[in-house]
Amino acid sequence: MSHFTNVETGFQDLKYLEKTLDFLNIEYQKEINNSSSIKEKNNFNLVINQLNGNNIQFNWNGQEYDLVFDASYWEQPYSIENFIDMISQQYACEAITNESQKIGFQPVEYQQNKDGSSTLILERWNENNIGMIC
Repeated sequence: MSHFTNVETGFQDLKYLEKTLDFLNIEYQKEINNSSSIKEKNNFNLVINQLNGNNIQFNWNGQEYDLVFDASYWEQPYSIENFIDMISQQYACEAITNESQKIGFQPVEYQQNKDGSSTLILERWNENNIGMIC
């Protein structure tokens, strides 16, 4: 018997979620979410196929993407916890980088640290040509 788990992710932007999966080389299919009567830009689910047919999905619930899976049939090279952490960290990096670029910042350095964390350095020049690092 299947026992699906729904994990609220806080992921609200389809573009950033797709960029995250692409960056991590995780293959997925984009499917129209037929359960929603509202047609909106995020009205898609992302499906990660598994050989056993019990796929992993990011399902749009109208406000954010829920991660839906059956832990009994998990067939990934990393644990569920590591998968969620990896996706969350890269999604945050995508969101920070892209949103910062909208206000004039440019990424100048990205570093993956030994402890699994990431360091992202952004830069923006003001009218006096003084650089800012955050």
